Amino acid sequence: MSEIKNITVIGGGTMGNGIAHVFAQNGFDVKLVETKQEFADRAMNTIDKNLSRMVSKEKISEAEKQATLERIQPVLSVSDGVKSADLVIEAVPENYDLKKKIFKEVDEHAPANAILASNTSSISITKLAAVTSRPGKFIGMHFFNPVPVMKLVEVINGLETDSAVTDSIMEISKKLGKEPVPANDFPGFVSNRVLMPMINEAIFCVHEGVAEPEHVDEVMKLGMAHPMGPLRLADFIGLDVCLDILNVLYDGFKDPKYRPCPLLVKMVDAGKLGDKTGEGFFKR
Repeated sequence: MSEIKNITVIGGGTMGNGIAHVFAQNGFDVKLVETKQEFADRAMNTIDKNLSRMVSKEKISEAEKQATLERIQPVLSVSDGVKSADLVIEAVPENYDLKKKIFKEVDEHAPANAILASNTSSISITKLAAVTSRPGKFIGMHFFNPVPVMKLVEVINGLETDSAVTDSIMEISKKLGKEPVPANDFPGFVSNRVLMPMINEAIFCVHEGVAEPEHVDEVMKLGMAHPMGPLRLADFIGLDVCLDILNVLYDGFKDPKYRPCPLLVKMVDAGKLGDKTGEGFFKR
C-alpha cells in the first residue's frame, strides 16, 4: 500500500470534527467536507474550542494548536474534497441511503488507489462497499466519542476487504495514538452489539418501573464499576442514535432480544434526544 498522507473527512458533526482534529494534530493534511459554510464554520469552531481546552490543560502548546488548525481545510463539495485523497472517512448520520449516496459520489471522484472508510457504528461494511467499484479498498473505521479522548478504533473488515488495507488502517490508527481492534462485519460489530442491548435493558427497567433512571445508573456505576451509567451514556450518545442502532440490530438478526424499548421510541418521537436537545433521561 502507498503511504497515506492526505485525509478527507466527510461530515463535520460530532464525530467528523473529532476525526479531523486527531488526524491534523498528528501531522496529516485534512480536507473536511460539509454541505454549507455555516456547518463548516461550526465544525472548525468546535475543533478550535477543543484544542484551546488542550492548551489550557498544557497538553499542547498554542503553536501546536495553530499548526493543527492550519492543516484542516474546509470544503463544500465531495468531488473537490476527495480528488487528492489517500484515505476518505465518511462520518455522516447513521442512515444507509445517505451513506450510499455519498459513497457513490466519493467512488466516482476519489483516486483509484484511495481507501474508503466508514465511521458507521452498525451498518454493514459489506453492503456499503458494494455500492462502490472498489470493495477491496473499503473498510470500517469506527471511532468513539469524544474522538480526541477515546483510544479505541474498531476496524471492521467487509467480505472483500483486502488484508493490506486492514494492515494499513491498523497502522495509521496507531499513528493517531489510538488502539485499533479488528472485527468482522456483523450488525453492530462488537461494540454496539454488546452495548446497545445493555442500554435498551436499562431503559426497559425504567419503562417497567423497576427503578428510576438515576438509580439504574447508580447500580451499574457502583456495582459494575462503569464510569458512566447506561442511561447517562445513552443521553450522551443521543437517544435517536441508540434507536437507529437497535433497529439495525433488530433488522439484521431478526431476533426479538434487540427490539427497541417502547419508552425509547416514545422519547425519540417526543424530541427528547439527550444532551443534544437538553433533555433525555436526565436534564442538562
